[in-house]
Amino acid sequence: MPRGDLLGSLEYIVLLALVRLGPDAYGMTVRREIETRVGRNLSIGAVYATLDRLEAKGYVSSIVGEPTATRGGRAKRHFRIEVAGQRALKASEDAIRSMSAGLKRRWENA
Repeated sequence: MPRGDLLGSLEYIVLLALVRLGPDAYGMTVRREIETRVGRNLSIGAVYATLDRLEAKGYVSSIVGEPTATRGGRAKRHFRIEVAGQRALKASEDAIRSMSAGLKRRWENA
């Protein structure tokens, strides 16, 4: 597996949030999903920086929706995971599983 295929921890959980959220994935929902499920409090800037980095790698794509009055005339930028992102997510998960295989007993005894 090429070195660039492994995701950083934040990239990994952001991609998982996109998978969970489906068409409802935009900056704030991604941030909330991570905060709810992982307990990690991220700034919205960190979320968007990660989404932009993933988009530059071709792992996600985004579209800008229609402006809404409830958002002061601003539009939401929706994100979705692409096939390359799914492959990177699987490669990272496989690497984590391989590296952690058989270590459960060591963690329990620590």
